[in-house]
Amino acid sequence: MTASTANPRVHGIFDPATWTVTYVVYEKPGSACAIIDSVLDYDPKSGRTSHNSADKVIAFVKANDLKVEWILETHAHADHLSAAPYLKQHLGGKTAIGDHIGGVQKVFKGIFNMEASFKPDGSQFDHLFAQGDAISVGGLSGHALYVPGHTPACVAYQFGDAVFVGDTLFMPDVGTARCDFPGGDAKTLYASTRKILSLPPATRLFMCHDYPPNGRPVNFETTVAEQKAKNIHVHDGVSEADFVAMRTQRDATLEMPVLILPAVQINIRAGELPPKEDNGVSYVKIPLNAL
Repeated sequence: MTASTANPRVHGIFDPATWTVTYVVYEKPGSACAIIDSVLDYDPKSGRTSHNSADKVIAFVKANDLKVEWILETHAHADHLSAAPYLKQHLGGKTAIGDHIGGVQKVFKGIFNMEASFKPDGSQFDHLFAQGDAISVGGLSGHALYVPGHTPACVAYQFGDAVFVGDTLFMPDVGTARCDFPGGDAKTLYASTRKILSLPPATRLFMCHDYPPNGRPVNFETTVAEQKAKNIHVHDGVSEADFVAMRTQRDATLEMPVLILPAVQINIRAGELPPKEDNGVSYVKIPLNAL
């Protein structure tokens, strides 16, 4: 394994509207790449979508002469919409998510009373990754890690010494993700954090979001060693029971994410908008008193 494949290049693009980081991981300029957790801009007041965040990704890919092989999702996000179809249209590549997504689709198909033709089997994505499945990105060899808890279908992606953890972990001063969405489970999330924190101490961990407290600058890269020493929720010495009690109490105080209703019903479609109705317009549903 060469230095570049053991330590791949990672470019993060932060979206301040959703606090989300989209990543481009690659070996070198001119090589293949993967895009992880893209953002489709969405204005909840008007219902309009735009592509400012995704266009920044496209500009970086083109400036570095990269070839997109994969457009990866760590899970069906509740806080932003995926730009996967737009990126695929402009850059190519295959869309993928974890192989437990069908369970999430089944739950939300019922919540949103989606059309009968929508299949809750993950077939909207080009590929589904199971625990340990290999991911080839040119000269980079990676694999999927199944890390449920925030949702029952969360995966992380590891390439060399870089792991993209989705919402499993946040920066050490922020902690961990909530577990009160349908299918979420604090005990399961604790086990997933321990899986990640069992990796070598110098392993680089890349967060899907940053919510910086106390006015600190946005940051979205840390290490296993730093998380084990400083993560306010799961540092070394925090027991499963302690974590579950904390997470359960904390989650009971949290409001739903602003974009959960439009985001989930689009993200379980691999980022595609719902089918247009007879007036040529796509609609998202707002179920009343369902969540």
